[in-house]
Amino acid sequence: MRPPRRPRQLSAEERSLWAEIARLIKPLRRPEAPAPTLARPRPAPEPAPVAKAPPPPPAPLPRPPWAAPAALRPSPPPPALPPLAPLERRVRTGLKRGSRSVDAVIDLHGMRQAEAHGALIGFLNRSRGAGHTVVLVVTGKGGAGGDIDRERGVLRRSVPHWLRLPEMRALVLGFEEASLHHGGSGALYVRLRRR
Repeated sequence: MRPPRRPRQLSAEERSLWAEIARLIKPLRRPEAPAPTLARPRPAPEPAPVAKAPPPPPAPLPRPPWAAPAALRPSPPPPALPPLAPLERRVRTGLKRGSRSVDAVIDLHGMRQAEAHGALIGFLNRSRGAGHTVVLVVTGKGGAGGDIDRERGVLRRSVPHWLRLPEMRALVLGFEEASLHHGGSGALYVRLRRR
């Protein structure tokens, strides 16, 4: 273990220099004890009076959000999506019993996904424009076995997903599986929003 180092002593020149520096420094608060006076080798010349600089300009006020450029403005939160609702009991009962009919029907059998998606959006827009409230979308039942049969049920799985998308919420109020005489699990009743 090494012995602790002794602190180095200041030379006379260093003490004199320190005294000069300490004399020029203005203390922040009143010192508790007077600083020791050391012999000065020569008197320091008085500094020339310095012209007072003009005060700096005031800092600009922060801009309110409504005045900020559009690129810097925080974007408003997106409007809440209207929720999907099931068909009304009266409408569902009427469709099941046959006392109420659907306003329009689209059959997506045999279409590829991209083709079916475009056809569905066009159909729903036209139906809503015509004032229809309940339409039938036939997707097909799909298969139960084998890889080839499983591929046929793609639209049956995809159409409900498409109807839940945010861009479809402006058109679609709700949807549910159709009654057996309208296609059962291979078709959907879609309730459209009013214009």
